[in-house]
Order: sequence, then C-alpha cells, then structure tokens
Amino acid sequence: MAITVNIYYCGAGGSARRFAEEMLASGTVEAIRVEPGNLRYEYFLPLADEETVLLIDSWEDQRALDAQHASPMMAAIAALREKHDVRMTVERYVTDESHNPAADSALVRE
Repeated sequence: MAITVNIYYCGAGGSARRFAEEMLASGTVEAIRVEPGNLRYEYFLPLADEETVLLIDSWEDQRALDAQHASPMMAAIAALREKHDVRMTVERYVTDESHNPAADSALVRE
C-alpha cells in the first residue's frame, strides 16, 4: 500500500519557488529521496498559479512515512518553510490495491 502526499506550498513574491530551490540546493531533497521507503519526492510548478509549488511525496507504506516525519530532517524543512514564509495545503492518497492498471491501458498514449 503506497502512500502519496501532495503538498501545495504557497507564498508571495516567489517565496514558494525559492523554498523549493533551497530544498534542492541544500541537498535535503536528495537526502529524502534515498531514505528507505521513499518512492518519489519531486516538485512541480502549477501553470495556473505562479505563487504555488506542488510537491509529490510518495512512500512504500505508513512506517516509512512515519520514519521520515520523525527524522531530524523535518526540523530543517520546517525552518526553511519559516524562512520563506510558505503555507501548506496537503492531500493524501493511498494506492488502491484492488485496481488493475491494465484496465487503464486503452486511455494511455505511450
């Protein structure tokens, strides 16, 4: 059961983008990506909102996500959020184990 968390970082004057750039430049993103159980940790820029950055953060299971949340890295992330004055909106998704991905294959262009 994979868990995906979409976090929308919002700020003013480009602060959300500066936050994400500093997360990358500081090595924090790469450190998270190599944590046990991390499946994806990637930032995106929504076309309709220049003041928002979307983080897609996926983990193998709740145990891996809890370990990441308990790590000292979370204090560094919180400090960067404070520094750049960004707010967050969070969506959480759990993989539907009963879903057959092949059922969607007719809709996918490869």
